[in-house]
Amino acid sequence: MSEQYTYAVARIRALEVGLFSGSTIEQLIACQDYGQCLQFLEEKGWGDSESSGNAEAMLTREEEKIWEVVKDLHIDMEHFAVLSYPKIFHNLKAAVKEACTGAKIQHIYYEDVQIPGSVMSEIVREKEFGRLPAYMQHAAEEAYESLLHTGDGQLCDCIIDRAALDAIYEAGKRSDAAIIRDYAESTVAVADIKIAVRSQKTAKSIEFMKRAMAECESVNVDQLAKAALGGMDAIRDYLQGTAYAEGAEALAESPSAFERWCDNRIIQTISPQKYQAFTIGPVIAYVIARQNEIKTVRIILSGKLNDLPDDSIRERVREMYV
Repeated sequence: MSEQYTYAVARIRALEVGLFSGSTIEQLIACQDYGQCLQFLEEKGWGDSESSGNAEAMLTREEEKIWEVVKDLHIDMEHFAVLSYPKIFHNLKAAVKEACTGAKIQHIYYEDVQIPGSVMSEIVREKEFGRLPAYMQHAAEEAYESLLHTGDGQLCDCIIDRAALDAIYEAGKRSDAAIIRDYAESTVAVADIKIAVRSQKTAKSIEFMKRAMAECESVNVDQLAKAALGGMDAIRDYLQGTAYAEGAEALAESPSAFERWCDNRIIQTISPQKYQAFTIGPVIAYVIARQNEIKTVRIILSGKLNDLPDDSIRERVREMYV
């Protein structure tokens, strides 16, 4: 096992040098305007000749580059399945809404996943849910029927989002890679905390929360849901007694600080992989780090486009892996 990843990890170590550090991100924020940001990114090798001057095309190209690296390393894509679940479930959500409302929306699907948009759309339209992976079948049918009969888009989202969290958690439990187990645990716990915070703000019932939250080891969903009914202070009090106490502090600070903490928590989870040499861990960590980097650049570009002050952009910026 260890021999198998020695070359891959050596290659990843060489690529990590190109990851944006906190100071590179600071340079990007310091750019005068949106145009200068794009120029800065192009000088750093982002995008390609075809994406020049087009931020969306550039970010899409960077996402593609991640998977080109992985394919070059000849590592079974099954190891990365857990990272693609959010995109596959997004495709399911889009297909269900399209099939039930008859509305055609351009560019709403991800095509670079196991079940691309065109296939997902056909499966849902024909109600051939048996063609989906086992972890999606029940949720797909339930979401479809509920949206068709109730027209409740939020309930449809809730069913599919919950199934996505359950699938991520199950993949974590099945994996023999510690990083995937840790990633799945953190991802589900952070999602549950987000649900509690949103539900508190929108006065959702405990039934809604229990339907939306996925079970995991590091958070007790019953206690978290009850805390949300008690108010934001009660959520913070509950979090203080868990591994997510920093989330309580972020909540007290501001909504954007809390959102930032949610993403930072995942980066903190994978950071120890920098010191591993003989497992798949560093490769998976690199993929997550690159995705985090792209997300951070997207936040900065959006801030520049909307003329936000630099300090306001800085508040939203994620922690870097390097």
